[in-house]
Amino acid sequence: MGNDLIVLPSVAACVFDERGRILMALHAEAEPLWAPPGGIIEPDEAPADAAAREVREEVGLDIQVHGLIGVYGGPNFRSVYPNGDQCAYVITVYGCTTRNTDAHPDGVEISEVRWVTEQEAARLSKPRWTPEVLPDSFAWWRQAFGTF
Repeated sequence: MGNDLIVLPSVAACVFDERGRILMALHAEAEPLWAPPGGIIEPDEAPADAAAREVREEVGLDIQVHGLIGVYGGPNFRSVYPNGDQCAYVITVYGCTTRNTDAHPDGVEISEVRWVTEQEAARLSKPRWTPEVLPDSFAWWRQAFGTF
């Protein structure tokens, strides 16, 4: 297939703690950027199961998937990797919680993790797609669990 553009179904898990902070992971595979944990949906895998699997693999947490925040795509969700591969992602984003906030980066895809407020998240270096997703995610938290 070479470097032709492909569309990939993916997930992001917006995991919140009891204080309304979101889990952000420093993705170290290409340009180091902060984003919620997530990744590609595997064949025959339900998207919500993919979100839980990705969080477990990347940061070692078991999560509760509560519901759909939204499905996103478009120009800000396109990536060109150093090897020339081009991907247009369609990301299904879930609102999640966890009882255990002791997240640990896998050291391969993720090099660091942080629980951050909405204001702190705004100051992190992030991929182009996160300004579309993070405000919706914090709005989901406020609606589902109250203000913080």
